[in-house]
Amino acid sequence: MLKGSDLLSKVKESGDISKSDLVRSCGYVSTLRDGAERLEFEAFNEALLEAKGVRIPLSSLPGTSDLLPVETPLWQRIEATARDHFRRAAIGEIRTPLLEATELFKRGIGEATDVVGKEMYTFLDRGERSCTLRPEGTASVVRAAIQHGLLAKGPQRLWYGGPMFRYERPQKGRRRQFHQIGVELLGVADATSDAEAIAIAWDLLADLGVAGLQLEINSLGTPEDRQRYRAELVSWLEAHHDQLDPDSQNRISTNPLRVLDSKNPDTQALLAGAPTLADALAGESHERFARVRQALEALGIPFVLNPRLVRGLDYYGHTAFEITSNQLGAQATVCGGGRYDGLVEQLGGPATPAVGWALGMERLVLLLSQPTASEPAAAGATDLYVISRGEVAEAQALVLTRLARQAGLAAERDASGSAFGKQFKRADRSGAPWAAVIGDSEAADGVALLKDLRGEQPERRIPQQQLVAELLGVAGGRSRGA
Repeated sequence: MLKGSDLLSKVKESGDISKSDLVRSCGYVSTLRDGAERLEFEAFNEALLEAKGVRIPLSSLPGTSDLLPVETPLWQRIEATARDHFRRAAIGEIRTPLLEATELFKRGIGEATDVVGKEMYTFLDRGERSCTLRPEGTASVVRAAIQHGLLAKGPQRLWYGGPMFRYERPQKGRRRQFHQIGVELLGVADATSDAEAIAIAWDLLADLGVAGLQLEINSLGTPEDRQRYRAELVSWLEAHHDQLDPDSQNRISTNPLRVLDSKNPDTQALLAGAPTLADALAGESHERFARVRQALEALGIPFVLNPRLVRGLDYYGHTAFEITSNQLGAQATVCGGGRYDGLVEQLGGPATPAVGWALGMERLVLLLSQPTASEPAAAGATDLYVISRGEVAEAQALVLTRLARQAGLAAERDASGSAFGKQFKRADRSGAPWAAVIGDSEAADGVALLKDLRGEQPERRIPQQQLVAELLGVAGGRSRGA
């Protein structure tokens, strides 16, 4: 495969290189990252246009991806299942802007966090306002609740979904534009609310068929507890400074609790001898965490205590949790959250206790794409594929397709006008159990041939106005994937 400079030389030397050859030779373009290579490609692209009158196709930005029609049915199933669980839990949907004032995340998430310090997409708009594409959903939900006076109306049970943005190194299950579904319970202080929030997430993941689930919990205590622990931890980390990885060394002065969450295996082994947050908790924090564990036991949700579990955002306190899966390797966390009693006040609202969580859609999709997941085989397939050829037949096929859709069937019309053989191949690929066929003869008689594509029922000629009712009766729609 030729790189830009080599390919450009070849273009200049020869006038008979085809456009398709050029595009294939430049397939490396989709892997380009920011920097010199990107600039080289842009210059090459302009020279290529001048030399051959063609442009290399553009690709999506690194860390972003397109969801194609073959992929969206699984996303839709996850979203529909989540909506149903939230409806049954009396949780209402809230939608907030993708773009927020940068100050919201600096104050809410914490300036010492990796998210604010390294990962946010921040820019000045034309009004010289500092704007940020939201890196997470909780701060925006809290801002909206304060702005619109929702908290004055009592506890709020809210959920959200949509894209978030962080400038991270793209890898499997981690994108720069990623999607989350989250729940925020505002105005609830009791320990059982922590367990309820966890149960909503646990039941949703179980209902979706996620395998290998494990709940890990910890208590981060009160701000006073964490301040005492921070002093002990910093002292210990400084004594072991030279044994820590560089990233953890830098965090000692900025966000020492995040050292506990280091992914470096040597650092994790070293931390086995570090003081634990549990030892710094006051009596009331211990008692509260005990009530959370008791509530989870009453709900029958198994859990593991993880004294090293801290969340990457500064607003968490008391209960912190993660739900992991052993099907994802290094990127094990599917859902994470906890209690954040101080965030509302920190963002200018009244003192309000709250607990919430978010799950990552991309990682969830990876899990549900595994062979062990219980995903319906033919999700998204059509119920009826309408085949026609000839001007009159095609007009009738359009009417028949609309009638099927109005009756609640998923119907697809082949508008290619190609030979019947080719249309039948596309009908088979569509996954539809039934095909309606209208040719010149059928069009003249006002009928259609109903063909069973997945079973052995005989082909029948049925008046077009009766075909949909007949199909609903005979097939019961025949459940897709059955």
